[in-house]
Amino acid sequence: MVSTLQRQRQQYPQAAWLIGRGWDQNDWPAKQFPTKDTLDKLFPNVPVLITRVDGHAAIVNQKALDLAGVTISTPVSGGVIGRDALGELTGLLVDNAVDLVSAKIPEPSATEANAALLQAQQLCVAVGLTSLADAGLDKANIDQMEALQKQGKLKLRLYAMLNPTAANKQFYFKNGPVETDRLTVRSFKVYADGALGSRGACLVEPYHDRPKETGFLLSTEKEYRALAKEIAASKFQMNTHAIGDSANRIILNIYGEALKGQKDRRWRIEHAQVITPADMGKFGQFGIVPSVQPTHATSDMYWAGERLGSERVKTAYAFEQLRKQYGQVALGSDFPVEDINPLFGFHSAVARQDAKNYPEGGFQPENALSRPDALRGMTTWAAHAAFEDKQKGSIQPGMAADFVLLNKDLLTAPAPELRGAQVQQTWIAGERVFSLKK
Repeated sequence: MVSTLQRQRQQYPQAAWLIGRGWDQNDWPAKQFPTKDTLDKLFPNVPVLITRVDGHAAIVNQKALDLAGVTISTPVSGGVIGRDALGELTGLLVDNAVDLVSAKIPEPSATEANAALLQAQQLCVAVGLTSLADAGLDKANIDQMEALQKQGKLKLRLYAMLNPTAANKQFYFKNGPVETDRLTVRSFKVYADGALGSRGACLVEPYHDRPKETGFLLSTEKEYRALAKEIAASKFQMNTHAIGDSANRIILNIYGEALKGQKDRRWRIEHAQVITPADMGKFGQFGIVPSVQPTHATSDMYWAGERLGSERVKTAYAFEQLRKQYGQVALGSDFPVEDINPLFGFHSAVARQDAKNYPEGGFQPENALSRPDALRGMTTWAAHAAFEDKQKGSIQPGMAADFVLLNKDLLTAPAPELRGAQVQQTWIAGERVFSLKK
């Protein structure tokens, strides 16, 4: 990580901040969170913020802390400011604490943002993506992307989840959902808790490897309940990130209260990662869409048992159980947390194995999806979860001509070959937007 930062600084010596993403302490021998000591020595005069792979923690240097005014006495709710045994700041920030520093990073210019969006589009179509669900956006972000779509530069179809700020709610509640040929804006993205890897997921019982910790909610139950009531009175969906079994229980119950028996509002639980057996049936009972990311299971399987224990882990990453409750399960990748390639997710969903085809027989294989269901989860069921099922998700007359050509049949190819399947062509609205160079 440090050598990468040094190269980045050499390449961009005038940059006001040094930022990056991707570290995971679970991949290191000691499995301990990093500290800022080395960053302070190497980068004393430039603020540094490096986000953990899951986006729910970061390591920053002293310069960044000073710019943000974060000290040992700074309060934070729904997050953690790391301190060592002597009470000194370590540079670790978890969940809401990250915002104290990241809010000081300057926004990119319109030119920079447009260039980044179009570069990202090329990466997406190259792996066969024709549509994206993008979470936590503000009106300005959506306006920018819609302008690129109208200019014919941004071909991808977008399902945008709004950041539930007062300004966004005021505008969109008044004006209603946006549904154009390539843009759908009809949901708000909410965060109930953090991530399992950084121990911010909110659990009913303590962490197996930290018996005094249960994680935490990022806001209060009262605030979630009030927000759900607001959204229920509108035409929008509420899509809530919930990892821990306590967070899932709380949000499912709040959904049930707010929806009052309305089963086709298609409110979503994003991730639905750890569910108690007692709460599993609530997805079907309240009509809640489980929206999951299969590669989380095969990335986390190496240490998930350490966090949860041998019993509780059995109802984590329970994709087939979730499918049975609602009748469908929407599949995604959650990139940049995981790889952008949807074929990796397909392989994880059906084989419950990682890129090395480990473990033999699959991780908790009873929760593997069938190949047809995994394909539906990425197409027809994903479209249903976005209220776009009358527009796309299947190849039939009247639907959008969005499709990909692969060199392998995903329904019959041997499981070890699935991740290596190549996208030959990607088409959006009948236009070829990618072709593999030979």
